[in-house]
Amino acid sequence: MTAAIRTRGLGVTFPSRQGAVRALHNLDLTVEPGTVFGFLGPNGAGKTTAIQVLLGFIQATTGTAALFGEPVTESIARERIGYLTENPDTYTFLSGRELLTMTGRLFRMSGRQIRLRTGQLLEETGLTAVADRRIAGYSRGMRQRICMAQALMNDPDLLILDEPTGGLDPLGRMEVRRLIAARRAAGKTVFFSSHELSEVELVCDRVAILVGGELAAEGRVDELIRPGESLERYFIELATSKNRGKEQR
Repeated sequence: MTAAIRTRGLGVTFPSRQGAVRALHNLDLTVEPGTVFGFLGPNGAGKTTAIQVLLGFIQATTGTAALFGEPVTESIARERIGYLTENPDTYTFLSGRELLTMTGRLFRMSGRQIRLRTGQLLEETGLTAVADRRIAGYSRGMRQRICMAQALMNDPDLLILDEPTGGLDPLGRMEVRRLIAARRAAGKTVFFSSHELSEVELVCDRVAILVGGELAAEGRVDELIRPGESLERYFIELATSKNRGKEQR
């Protein structure tokens, strides 16, 4: 079966006045279809850089990255993706329904397809009652959900989420978990970064942890942590030991 995401030797280096800055180094990662995959790491670990390579926003300096067997540099690789950024910002002068309608047109969906898909997503995200209200009047949680609906408009096979629960209250986080679980139940792949490690434990099949731009650990949560240990404790110990090792070199 073709992997939903596969990177080999992936590296990204940015130029700066102080010299080259290595944001990502030799990343080998495989994400199987139909799984929920957590992409973890401290701030500055390279998570967002890796996601931007997968989305085609930036080019890798070294190595390769593919989505469903297609190089990320090819537009066909991105046709099967939905993406929710860490701090979603959208056209707040539009209503939720208008935003989804516009998105459907960008995907060249027919009028009937747009109406059906919009209705489904508004219901699934609990926004039917406010569908015709301007997004400017939405709460933070409602904005997160309408942007999630926008990311799902094309029924993507791969949903990439960058900190989808950041700043949300417990009910908002529960809603995001429910939406992720629904994608998995439909056979879709979800790849998301998060600092909410308790959320990751609840929903992820596998996780990868980046530290200093390098892959420090990868596997099922129950494979990585000892009985009675939390993912948060494992994460802190791993990140601390890796950073200490780099300082000593």
